Formats: sequence, structure tokens, C-alpha cells
Amino acid sequence: MAIATALLAAGYLAVRTAVARRRHLDLVGKTAIVTGGSRGIGLAIARELVQRGARVAICARGDQDLADAEADLTSQGGEVLAIKCDVTQADQIRNVVAQTRVHFGPIDILVNNAGIIVVGPVSHMSLADYRNAMDVMYEAPLLFMLDVLPEMRRRGGGRIVNVASFGGKIPSPHLVPYAAAKHALVGLSESLRTELVQEGIYVTTVCPGLVRSGSALRSAEFKGQHRRERLWFTTGDMTPLMSIDAGRLARRIVDAMQRGDAELITPFAAAVQSSLHGALPGIGCEIVGLINRLLPGRSPAAGGERAVRGDQMDARGLPDAVRAAEARAETKYQHGAEPPAAD
Repeated sequence: MAIATALLAAGYLAVRTAVARRRHLDLVGKTAIVTGGSRGIGLAIARELVQRGARVAICARGDQDLADAEADLTSQGGEVLAIKCDVTQADQIRNVVAQTRVHFGPIDILVNNAGIIVVGPVSHMSLADYRNAMDVMYEAPLLFMLDVLPEMRRRGGGRIVNVASFGGKIPSPHLVPYAAAKHALVGLSESLRTELVQEGIYVTTVCPGLVRSGSALRSAEFKGQHRRERLWFTTGDMTPLMSIDAGRLARRIVDAMQRGDAELITPFAAAVQSSLHGALPGIGCEIVGLINRLLPGRSPAAGGERAVRGDQMDARGLPDAVRAAEARAETKYQHGAEPPAAD
């Protein structure tokens, strides 16, 4: 019995190694598009791709952010194209793909990373919050994929990375529009994987947990009791044991893409939560419902429906360690942001 088990294990490992070797993608000279590539996770992914020899087109909405990111990446010796794009506009998406083809040639890799996040009780969310989340984090990835897939099919290969969230795997109170859009993206990404893999196109669904990228300052908006919402969100976002540095996440994402993996859930805490909810969804919902009782309630004052960005708020009330971690992430993965206000 022991010998048979050992032989089965050895056979499994041999097959897995052979498949991984066959699927491995050398990035030298390959062309990649990274949406939301001017800061945060997107910038970290673009840096990793450049370091491994890929030619990278980044797109984002802000002119200055794009210029700063382009300078950052070219200083590392990368071949970089920066294109201004509002991913909610289909014509601008087509323009990114067309410009990348003209500048670099056929597109080998697409990384759908652009995202928005609004934090607060569902009672303060508007229909526009749900629509905006779906436009940016579901429809935009779909449009990018529909634009690059025909040429990938003709060549018989390609890589697509959809950066979703473990919020697309588990219930996420105070992040309902964001979680709903990420759940939709996970379903789209996983389903496309099952059909496209036979054509040599590998779709990788990435569901990171909390990420230390400085996003609470530049990307996140808060509703309800604004300061209390920022306090819990930023504290979790910057807690080392519960979160992952954006640079480390980028390395794992690019590794998974090169291997052609179907899924990446990281760090360990996110993987455990996703697995538990997948196995026991009813119990998972009950547990998260209890956790929700610890979060801030609806704002008793007027103005709770108003969205306030993190860098428009001061940092009083945040633990010193969290503020220090936020500042480090801001320096590494954001451009042009003002530092948190002091006490």
C-alpha cells in the first residue's frame, strides 16, 4: 500500500512538473497591457513584468500618475507605453488595445487590474455606486478581453489575468458594490478559463486578500461615519499578518500567470477564509454577519451619503504602526499623493 501511494504521488508530481514546464511562458519580448497600471497593485505588476523582460503598456485616468509611472518603469530599463484611459468608455478601451498593437505588436498578456472601492454601510450606498463598480470591475475587463481574444485565438495562445478579490469569494459587509462586482468578475473569469484553455489561452483569476498598497489614501472612498470607516478599513489593510505587500503580491501574480495557473488566492488568511466559506457558505454568512456588528453603523448626521476620499481626511485615530505602514506603502506604490495629516 505504501509503495502504491508513493508511486501515485511520484506520478502526480511528474505530470504536474511536465505540464508546468509546457505551460511556462518566457516573458522576454512579450507584450502586456496592465489596466490601472499607474499606481498600487497595477504599478507593482508592471514593475515585475518589466523586470522579467516584457514590454508593458499601462493605462489609467490621471495624466500625472501616468507620467510618473512611466518614468518609474523606464528608469528600470523597461519598454513602456503610457495611455490615458477611462475604462468605463468602450472607445477608450479600444484605443488602448489599438495603440499597444501599433507600438509593440501583438498582445500576449492582458492584466485587468483597474478598480474602485467605496467603503460604508449598504444604507448609504446609491444605485450609482453599484453601476460604477460593475462598469469598472466587470464590464471593462470583459471589453478588454473581447478585444484581445481574437488575435490570441489566431496565434493559439495568450495569457489573461483578472485581478478580482477574496471579496469576490466571500460576503463582504461595508463593501457591497465592490464585492458584487468582484463576484461577477470571478464568475466571468473562471468560466472563460474552462473554454479558452483548450485553445492555449490561460485565464488566471487572482483573489488577493488585504493588500498594503496605499489604496486607502488614493483609491478608496468612504461613506457613512467617514473617519470610523477609514479606521477599520485601513487598520485591516495594513495589518501584516492579515495583508500582503503589493510588491510580493505582484511577484506571485506574475509567477501564476507564467505557469498558466487557474487561480491565485493569497495571503494565507484569505485562502483559508475563502476555503471555509466555499465549504460552509451558510455558516460563513452567519459569522460575517456577526463581524458586521463590530463595524460602524449608519451615520446619524447628514452627509453620510457623501463619498470622501482617504487623502481628504486626516489620520487621527489610526494606530501609529498602521500610519507608518500606510506611509511606506504610499511611498512605494502611489504617485503624487499628499501624506496623511498629522495630529
